[in-house]
Amino acid sequence: MTIYQNINRLVSYALKTGLITKEDVVYSQNRLLELFKLDGFEKAGDEKLPSVKTNDLENILQELLDWAAKNGVFEDSGIVSRDLFDTKIMGLLVPPPSDVIDTFNTLRDDFSPKHATDWFYKFSQDTDYIRRYRVCKDLKWKAKTSYGAIDITINLSKPEKDPKAIAAARSAKQGGYPPCLLCPQNEGYAGRVNHPARQNHRIIPLTLNNEAWGFQYSPYVYYNEHCIVFNKKHTPMKICRATFERLLDFVTQFPHYTLGSNADLPIVGGSILTHDHFQGGHYEFAMARAPIETEVKFAGYPDVKAGIVKWPMSVIRLDCKKKEKLVDLAQKILKKWRAYSDKSAFIFAKTDGVPHNTITPIARRRGNDFELDLVLRNNITTEEHPLGVYHPHAELHHIKKENIGLIEVMGLAVLPSRLKNEMQKLSEALVANKDISRDELLAKHADWVNELKAKYKFTKENAQKILQKEIGIVFSKVLEHAGVYKRNADGKAAFLRFVQAVNK
Repeated sequence: MTIYQNINRLVSYALKTGLITKEDVVYSQNRLLELFKLDGFEKAGDEKLPSVKTNDLENILQELLDWAAKNGVFEDSGIVSRDLFDTKIMGLLVPPPSDVIDTFNTLRDDFSPKHATDWFYKFSQDTDYIRRYRVCKDLKWKAKTSYGAIDITINLSKPEKDPKAIAAARSAKQGGYPPCLLCPQNEGYAGRVNHPARQNHRIIPLTLNNEAWGFQYSPYVYYNEHCIVFNKKHTPMKICRATFERLLDFVTQFPHYTLGSNADLPIVGGSILTHDHFQGGHYEFAMARAPIETEVKFAGYPDVKAGIVKWPMSVIRLDCKKKEKLVDLAQKILKKWRAYSDKSAFIFAKTDGVPHNTITPIARRRGNDFELDLVLRNNITTEEHPLGVYHPHAELHHIKKENIGLIEVMGLAVLPSRLKNEMQKLSEALVANKDISRDELLAKHADWVNELKAKYKFTKENAQKILQKEIGIVFSKVLEHAGVYKRNADGKAAFLRFVQAVNK
């Protein structure tokens, strides 16, 4: 199609999805003509809008990018430069922040918080901030384990940087603006080779615990309505009393959402420790379905139902109608855990003055009750386990080596994109009964594959299903490794000793 036809297709898409109204059509056409360095349409009638479908967007943008690169509007050096320019295109069609905020608040106040988030989630996809056509490429399945069905995803929606982009980013000036990927200064930012464009990004302001916070969605959406809630100030992650107050304040305002925080220490924390933020969404994680395994009581808190959760990691669950009670008890548990050591269980609060104990907290509603899950974390390392004692050990690195953050803690494995190709190759090798021990790509899986061969007879029909099932089992072991108290009699006894310590 011609550049003029694609400009009109894009304007038609914006009109169809509600990004613009009919009064904005000519204005939007002219802004796009200017971006593509065109003086106007070639002839009268060219400005008529065609009918389009929502899923036409990928093709429309691809054709616009190809034309722009060919005609010198931008230099096409790969996926990074194309993403920078197509975000600039979409930014011309996105309403200003004030309009977006007004719509969100009106829907929340006149209808419900769910109406507001439903609209904002769709809006964030329509603007191409969440790229639907990439997210749908992620591999996802549920795997049965002894802890229930857990979620597995192989992330394919976050594009791999090409060599040219990596080289350009290395030589680019390291700017301090925006201060980080989560700061509010990202809204509308043009981006650069080492920082994504965000002209199509919008943030909803929130007040949590009488502080200014922002609400947005993750562009990579690991699960339904994967949201990020961040402090408007660029301040480091810190788990403290205010953390529990903010989380519970959020689920008071948005009772259909879960919200949690990564821990605030390296190894057991998330990828961004420099900016205080939470993650959540409209999704029931496997951990939320896990039952209480052992009921416990905390002195002075008769209104709080408490227990140890049947989960591979070490989780204390607290339920109460009064969120103030939960905050008080959670703070008491956190304070005790920060200073707690138990040599027999290899738990040390500090070594050489370096703190190791922290908590990954998750908040949700259970009807009228508030619920907090407190996941006990420890980031101690040893010569045997240099990446962390309570981190996936070396024998599991063929599947998962990265840190176990909030999302994994809740029972959703975010696995590296390399596994898509490796699973396919493994499937073929297993069916052919091929030795992979000298295969450069697959050798890391050799010990695991030998175990699988002893358990199953592989065919073309069942190989992929078996691998999916077994990857789920490996991930449950990953979580067991990350648990500070092991799933045996000694571990359970040690866990109860900590509960008793809280009560002293």
